[in-house]
Amino acid sequence: MTALTLSTSAAPGLRADAIVIGVAKGAKGPVVAPGAESVDKAYDGKLAGVLETLGASGAEGELTKLPSPAGLKAPLVVAVGLGAEPEKDSSFAAEALRKAAGVAARALTGAKKAAFVLPLGDAADVGAVAEGVLLGAYSFTAYKENAPSKNAPKAGNGKAPLAEAALLGGKPRDAAHKAALARAVAVSEELNRARDLINMPPNDLNPEAFAAIVQAAGKEHGLKVQVLDVKALEKGGYGGILGVGAGSTSGPRLVKLSYTSSKAKKHLALVGKGITYDSGGISLKPAGHNETMKCDMSGAAAVFAAVVSAARLGLEVNVTGWLALAENMPSGSATRPGDVLRMYSGKTVEVLNTDAEGRLVLADALWAASAEKPDAIVDVATLTGAMMLALGSRTFGIMANDDAFRTAVHEAAEEVGEPAWPMPLPEHLRKGMDSATADIANMGERMGGGLVAGLFLREFVGEGIAWAHLDIAGPAFNDGGPFGYTPKGGTGSAVRTLVRLAELVGSGDLG
Repeated sequence: MTALTLSTSAAPGLRADAIVIGVAKGAKGPVVAPGAESVDKAYDGKLAGVLETLGASGAEGELTKLPSPAGLKAPLVVAVGLGAEPEKDSSFAAEALRKAAGVAARALTGAKKAAFVLPLGDAADVGAVAEGVLLGAYSFTAYKENAPSKNAPKAGNGKAPLAEAALLGGKPRDAAHKAALARAVAVSEELNRARDLINMPPNDLNPEAFAAIVQAAGKEHGLKVQVLDVKALEKGGYGGILGVGAGSTSGPRLVKLSYTSSKAKKHLALVGKGITYDSGGISLKPAGHNETMKCDMSGAAAVFAAVVSAARLGLEVNVTGWLALAENMPSGSATRPGDVLRMYSGKTVEVLNTDAEGRLVLADALWAASAEKPDAIVDVATLTGAMMLALGSRTFGIMANDDAFRTAVHEAAEEVGEPAWPMPLPEHLRKGMDSATADIANMGERMGGGLVAGLFLREFVGEGIAWAHLDIAGPAFNDGGPFGYTPKGGTGSAVRTLVRLAELVGSGDLG
């Protein structure tokens, strides 16, 4: 990953491949953002005019490259838009800084060093720019013949990510600045690990392989890992996970990943859907809907990354991750529409559609998590296409059994820059899941399908436990071009929200 440093050096004298500056959208045209005054001076104070001549406006995400004048040792200046110029005595939003840094880092792929001269008003700004750089510089090249390697940074035709970024204006001796940088590095490294997992092809990442990766990370970071294989799942009566994985030659797993703090007063449980490939099972997906179904384990990847992040940050809260891993395939042994599964909770479920499998594995994991009586449970899943229809491809939905908890989760998501929206759980939709054969069916009314799925999951949450459900079906995988600090492919959606929730629970500011 890109190496980050805090630097008090002046931009003109710094040897680097490029200097990155911010440009705001002012009332009369582009405005050079604070921090880049010395760069503007090298252009005789006319940098804003030069940028405007080149078509720059300062709009968010806009990027303009121009050659450096005499007086700057770096040969290139990269101007990146920050959006509207803030009002007097106010600063740029953290998300604007994060996106700008991400755009610039991605544009500098192949460079050895860049100096980022974006406005750093406080430690929060340092963290935002650091996250933007680390997340924006991400690329997944493991399966490329000419991919960069550690020994050959520019092997073949491949280009390595930006190697080093100096954050000018950051104070290397300031405790708050150093802490913000360290937090950004830890969370970004784990989020990028989640992206790697999401991008891995399903022939290399099946439930067993995923569990082994978690076990290795557990040893590295001092976490307790328990893996339930098929025999253990059968002995325990995990009918939901077993039913979904019954059609695959790769058996399912339930992985429990635990971080404990000696100073913890609260316990947060995280549950992730980990369908390493989803064909739809017997209810086979139509052509055109299978190609990206390796991403159906994004929820489990997010939970994994969040628990490891909590450990690396030493948060004063106990965090337990439950990864419900299975491969949903059609075969002679697969669960059929009309079959009835007896879940870990003892409740029976009539399977009307085997492509509504995520709620089945989550149901068993939610009940297992509930048995430990945590203070709160949050599950994360690429659960329904209906949520994508409702909220689009960049926003995840939040449902909960407690309005105050739902609001807290939403506020945490917005704080870290992850678009989310609170959704209801209308009681009248529950009746559609009534079954003449079993306690409940895994399908209900077609309209409001994302809410129906949330109502199903609620049935498997222990009484008196605050619970929230994040449906990340839209933002988990980016089919389009990269934007901001978001790459094409796996995004690591919800990781930062989960980490922030853990911080708030640990500090006593949430529940």
